[in-house]
Amino acid sequence: MFKNLEIFLGATVADAATRPLHWVYDPKKLKKYIKNKKEIAFLKKNRSPFYSIKTGNVSGYNDVGQVMFRTILSTKKKSDILKNFKANIIKNFGPGSAYWKNLKLRKKYKKVKWRKPMNGPWIHQNILESIKNIKAKKNITGGTKVNESDGYCAALPYFLYNKSEKDIKKVIGSVANSKINETHALAKLKIIDLANNGDKNPVKTFVKRYRKNKYFKEVIINTKKVIKLRKQNHVKVVRKFGKACSYPGTYMGSIHAILSSKSYKSAIIKTIKAGGCNCSRANFVGAYFVAFKGLKNIPNHWIKKTKVAKEISCNF
Repeated sequence: MFKNLEIFLGATVADAATRPLHWVYDPKKLKKYIKNKKEIAFLKKNRSPFYSIKTGNVSGYNDVGQVMFRTILSTKKKSDILKNFKANIIKNFGPGSAYWKNLKLRKKYKKVKWRKPMNGPWIHQNILESIKNIKAKKNITGGTKVNESDGYCAALPYFLYNKSEKDIKKVIGSVANSKINETHALAKLKIIDLANNGDKNPVKTFVKRYRKNKYFKEVIINTKKVIKLRKQNHVKVVRKFGKACSYPGTYMGSIHAILSSKSYKSAIIKTIKAGGCNCSRANFVGAYFVAFKGLKNIPNHWIKKTKVAKEISCNF
């Protein structure tokens, strides 16, 4: 059914590894949290200032991918996958879910100073909008207010099942409906595909192959900017392009981690140290390094610490 599902495992483990330090934007606090720690991945104590879930669980970004993964497993007809995926988005993130229960508390927190993280997962803006649009039976259901990685995360396991670009675009648009979401998600998938097919320099090849393509114009410009800074300090480069969840910054930070790292582990540690929305960047970086260097590149003890890893591994 799936081809190279270990690539999705690479994204999942990377997300879980970075999750306890998700959305730590204050560099002084981040340094304090990781000081004298032999292992900063899978930090035992939650340090995200906004929400708290047990170490080993994935963020809302990767969880969108988990919903797609399980949808593919449980759907007999390829033509029913998108419809079933939308229904499962509501089940996993909508009313009655742990994600939904925190919405009232979040609204309350907006009116006062954020004192402590909420207990439980955090639902993203794209998914909130998607749920509303799915219920309204709109044709394209993805959120339009933010340009974040939810579309890529939904598309990654689907891409390992069906390479049709037309269908992949529909998947991206089902949770993140804007051109910048679509172009950057597709660019990530194409770079991962190049890595998986044995290309020695997937980012460089992507730029060369699509440099005259109008569709990818902005992505190519942004990728070239990162290539010029590939030898500079990663934390500084991520700060320059943006530590937050949005494109193009989250894409550019990921590309720099890829270009400036030699292994899965070093790239993810680097991603954690850069702070901010590390999970969105890790989902691309982790998938890339497994595509580029294989499953053995993931530290085995990291896989064991990731709660949903066994479910994915069983389907290799």
